Amino acid sequence: MNDPYIMPGAEPFYFQGNSTGCLLIHGFTGTPKEMRWMGEYLNKKGFTVYGIRLAGHATQIPDLIRTRWQDWVISVEEGLDILSMTCKNVFALGLSMGGVLSLIAADRYNISGAICMSTPYDLPKDWRLKIAKHLSIIVPTVSKGESHLQNIEAAKSHLDYPFYPTRSIAELNDLLLEMHNAIPRIKKPVLLIHSKSDDLSYENSMKIYSLLECQDKEIFLLEKSGHVITEDIERNEVFQKAEIFIKAHTIH
Repeated sequence: MNDPYIMPGAEPFYFQGNSTGCLLIHGFTGTPKEMRWMGEYLNKKGFTVYGIRLAGHATQIPDLIRTRWQDWVISVEEGLDILSMTCKNVFALGLSMGGVLSLIAADRYNISGAICMSTPYDLPKDWRLKIAKHLSIIVPTVSKGESHLQNIEAAKSHLDYPFYPTRSIAELNDLLLEMHNAIPRIKKPVLLIHSKSDDLSYENSMKIYSLLECQDKEIFLLEKSGHVITEDIERNEVFQKAEIFIKAHTIH
């Protein structure tokens, strides 16, 4: 039965498969839908897949404003716990903020590896970030720019909140600081996937890669896609690379 409070089409999903689990984590203001194609692909390859809905997302914007970055981490922890009930190996796969959460998971939890797609290291420099929590009282929202998706059909059907809540941007900034602390401690295998055409995170991804001290780290670069690479024109390359990484780090 569908939850009447969740945006139609944005529901979390669970596909049963083998003993290797994939936790799919969507981005900031996004929904599980942006991870669904990837989930369907990985499930067809045999994996168990759980596409979670992060706290405050895919319902109404006031729900997001009330959540804090710790709530998003807890959403991931709960998803990992569910997969761990039936899966011997569990991987965290995240898009954008989901990638940030995947890196934090690689530091905190007993996972087999992390796949981080279009993941930022920092938000764009803006003096207002330091006062965003207070600023949100008088400037509650920030408008979004045009979609960066090269896949026009996917852009038309993409589901997310129409703008960024200022208060939530402050939480995202705090989450990034938590990721900064986690990166040097990560020992698990990490795969970073980014598009050179994504001006939102390409340079950030190179910084994350340079700061990772784990022995097993890899970066895979696309040429044409926008930020939401799980829905864009090179998505099959993303899915195939993720499959290879998961199989290479699965303990039998």
